[in-house]
Amino acid sequence: MSQVEESIEVEVPVSAAYNQWTQFESFPQFMEGVERIEQRTQTLTHWKTKIAGVEREFDAEITEQIPDERVAWTSVGGEAKQAGVVTFHYIDDTTTKVMLQLEYDPEGLAETVGDKLGFVKRQATGDLKRFKQFIESRGAETGGWRGTV
Repeated sequence: MSQVEESIEVEVPVSAAYNQWTQFESFPQFMEGVERIEQRTQTLTHWKTKIAGVEREFDAEITEQIPDERVAWTSVGGEAKQAGVVTFHYIDDTTTKVMLQLEYDPEGLAETVGDKLGFVKRQATGDLKRFKQFIESRGAETGGWRGTV
């Protein structure tokens, strides 16, 4: 398994950053390579991705969700093997640190080479920067789910 850890500070309160992150169907607006996410149940999402020409579909199960603190998941079935957690850290009333920790299992030669060249790390960094731009430019979240898992 390979691992990535990245973080970014966003100029919104913790609740706004957390609420936006729970809006999984909006991820294609800031995550490069994510074509579609369907929220099937409160804890199950279906992902369709296309990264570097490689298409994948898989389900991800939310394994832990604590409002304003963390969202953790793991893939179940499908063509991708990954697990991760996003945590939200209070800096001040208008600033939040968003930290992403991701474990994934590259498949095949192209993904293994891409992993060794740092492609996933750069992808994660870019996705967090786009999340920052997305939430800050809006000034508020598009919705939120405050349930606990």
